[in-house]
Amino acid sequence: MFGEEQVKLDVLSDRIIQEHLAENRLVASYACEEHDTVVELSPDAPYSVTFDPLDGSSLVDANLAIGSIFGIYEGKEIIGHTPREQVAALYVLYGPRTLFVYSTGSGVHEFLLNDVGEFVLLREHLGIGDNAKNFSPGNLRGIDETDGYRDIVESWMAQQMTLRYSGCLVADVHHIFSKGQGIFTFPASKKYPQGKLRHAFECGPFAYLAAQAGGAATDGEKEILDIPITAVDQRCPLIIGSKNEVARVCASLAR
Repeated sequence: MFGEEQVKLDVLSDRIIQEHLAENRLVASYACEEHDTVVELSPDAPYSVTFDPLDGSSLVDANLAIGSIFGIYEGKEIIGHTPREQVAALYVLYGPRTLFVYSTGSGVHEFLLNDVGEFVLLREHLGIGDNAKNFSPGNLRGIDETDGYRDIVESWMAQQMTLRYSGCLVADVHHIFSKGQGIFTFPASKKYPQGKLRHAFECGPFAYLAAQAGGAATDGEKEILDIPITAVDQRCPLIIGSKNEVARVCASLAR
């Protein structure tokens, strides 16, 4: 969907998650990457869900980390809500370890899937510091056409900040939570004038989690949390991570 070629693991992941959402009878509707409209399940159920079933699917052949992303809202409507209205957000990272990170509005907490199939608490109240030492620059081709983006990337290199970028949004943003600092960027460009990442099930859930951890997330002008969801395939730029570095990126892009 949305002009991108699906791989079989995407479809399988979507099917598994949809089956679980339908079986628990708590989900009225969902929106995800594999469908271009909202899918209704149980209209009288109390929650609606947005999700990316398999972020980073192009990395599967290389055996790199991939993940799933979820946002949860009260009621059956998804379109018209802002990510600030989420009642929970979470992601699962499938790598050398399987990690589950979530928030219901009282901090961000991390769990590990152990050898007997149980999730055990690793860390409570993950935090993101105001200053970044690591940078994760998506859409690097955009530096050729955006002076502000080129300037900030060159600044990071001049400061000898550490580059950490895998191509999987879940893995790259988890690195920020794991280290307690960092910056991820995927600004708009000529190729992606509205940004590339999906607002409802990529930017929105991570913006909620970042705010709960003391970080920030913006499209370069507005907080992601305050941008209404207008369509399932809505895109937006994303700058997320340590507050001071997010502000510095926005200032550079605005020049």
